[in-house]
Amino acid sequence: MESTGAWAPWCFLGLFVASSFLMIWRLEAMNKGGVEGTVLGTLVMPYCSGMGNLIFAFVLGAKGGPGADVVTNSLVNNVTNMTVLIGLPAIIWGMNVLPTAKAKKGKPTRKPNTKEHQINRLSLLLTLTAVLFFTGAVWALARKGRLDFGDGLVLVGLFLFWQCFHVFDVLKSNLRQNKSFSWMLPLDLALLAVGAYAMYLSTDWLVQWLSSRHDGFISSRYLGWLSGWLDVLPNGLLAFYYGWRGNPEVVYTSQVGDGHISIPLCIGIYALYAPIQVPPFFQTGMIILLGAAALHFLAVALLGRLPRFLGWVLTAAYVVFLAKGLGK
Repeated sequence: MESTGAWAPWCFLGLFVASSFLMIWRLEAMNKGGVEGTVLGTLVMPYCSGMGNLIFAFVLGAKGGPGADVVTNSLVNNVTNMTVLIGLPAIIWGMNVLPTAKAKKGKPTRKPNTKEHQINRLSLLLTLTAVLFFTGAVWALARKGRLDFGDGLVLVGLFLFWQCFHVFDVLKSNLRQNKSFSWMLPLDLALLAVGAYAMYLSTDWLVQWLSSRHDGFISSRYLGWLSGWLDVLPNGLLAFYYGWRGNPEVVYTSQVGDGHISIPLCIGIYALYAPIQVPPFFQTGMIILLGAAALHFLAVALLGRLPRFLGWVLTAAYVVFLAKGLGK
């Protein structure tokens, strides 16, 4: 691909998109194989869609790149997830975590079994609570304007505890229901690993290519923004695919769960390499992120859905975020 010259960036971008589609294909197979939507969105999807963010943090940490770009990358990723990538599917298809039964002509209505949807809602509320805690922890630790090695240990530790909690919760649920994972699970995970490696190759090359450019918008000056949008591309594919399929719980948990990879994990990992100076629009990004998480929590807890007009509100909040971050 490097030998294609001017086409090389497009080739590596195509590799990134192809690896994303490979992951969606196997995630759909896992969903059909009995892995529940909330489990899929909480434990598996975040590592797939957030792999680019992890690679970006590791690459810049190992090469001594600016920590502010890692924070920008994480903020762009999380704010995009929590606003426009949930807001637009809500506007187009609706986001009903607790769908209502629709009566058919000539057929008696029957009260639907909503137990599964209630469980999905509780899992989503727990994940949104984690977003509030993790974002609040990063904001509190960064109030002095920087994050150091000790802060990184705290953030990585918070993430590992959260993942351990979910692993044991899944094992407990399977034991209670006398269920086991499909024999295809190791193959699916292996194919997901192939997609992740292809994503690593494409991300690593594109980061190096951008770092060598110093003029214009497509340059190292906007490395954090451009890498954040690139890394959020799989999330967008997942959001619109599962929104179109009518799986709002997967849309929600995939976007919300992916945020834990960036905040606190990616920021924490870079802080273990070197101290981070937060970018100027950090406070604005944190306020929008916390506000969006609180809005989602209230909508899901009180209504069981995200109304379309709130989708427009979230989309408008993303425009404000872009104006504050790129306005200067």
